[in-house]
Amino acid sequence: MTTTNPQPDKVAIVEEITGKLNDSVAVFVSEYRGMTVGELADLRTPLRDAGAEHKVYKNTLARLAANNAGYESLAEHLLGPTALTFVTGDSVAAAKALTDKAKANPNLVVKGGVLGESPMSADDVKALASLPSREELLAKFAGALQAPLSRAAGLLAALPRNFAYGLSAYIDQQEQAA
Repeated sequence: MTTTNPQPDKVAIVEEITGKLNDSVAVFVSEYRGMTVGELADLRTPLRDAGAEHKVYKNTLARLAANNAGYESLAEHLLGPTALTFVTGDSVAAAKALTDKAKANPNLVVKGGVLGESPMSADDVKALASLPSREELLAKFAGALQAPLSRAAGLLAALPRNFAYGLSAYIDQQEQAA
């Protein structure tokens, strides 16, 4: 019985996928059956802007890499023509970009993925996409912090102004009494 050694180029691809899985905060799996090269390129641009990379790999190699990285739950989604979206930036923005493109193009089907170490279904990815983006949350947080500070600044500014009005009224009252 002879053992066959895996081809070096295949080993390199599995290592590449494993590295991308380990470096990602989230990974989404989508089916792209029927999409043109141009449509795939149009998908990659908004994903890149969100800190994500959309790549097509052979399912067998992706399954090996998923097992190596401890993401066995991805294997159930790796059927048919699939692509992996590796997110190193804002996972909400990447999920929005992917689901928005899927709404616009019925050939793109979001299958699921992982967020951190938690498996996600297609509905989970859609729910993630419906959350406010990181920038929106930061803006709301900054607004919430700013409101009490603005009120405090207004109160502090009113204190000397009201004191001046009171002092002026007192002086006027003293002048009238004299």
